[in-house]
Amino acid sequence: MEKWTQEQYEQVLMSKKQQAHDAMELYILVNAKELQDECEPGCKNLTAACKAMLNQMLEGDGFEVEPKIRTKIAGKLTVRYYCDNLDPSRRKYSEVNQ
Repeated sequence: MEKWTQEQYEQVLMSKKQQAHDAMELYILVNAKELQDECEPGCKNLTAACKAMLNQMLEGDGFEVEPKIRTKIAGKLTVRYYCDNLDPSRRKYSEVNQ
């Protein structure tokens, strides 16, 4: 079985954010290990999951648990994505917080 790509994880995240938006939820919390287990049960692909999560962060989103890529803590990465405004004009988190 081929591992998921970062882009595949990003599509899942976008779908989760849209579902929360449609349900009028203010935010969702996403944990890297839980996301990986949901998408690829039994697989070890945290790097792709974490990179996708970081790339999907927009201005105003925040960390519940800070990222530590390439360590055992990577699975603990947890992001709060605000879903009330999914306007594509919002800046990426990385553009605002460098």
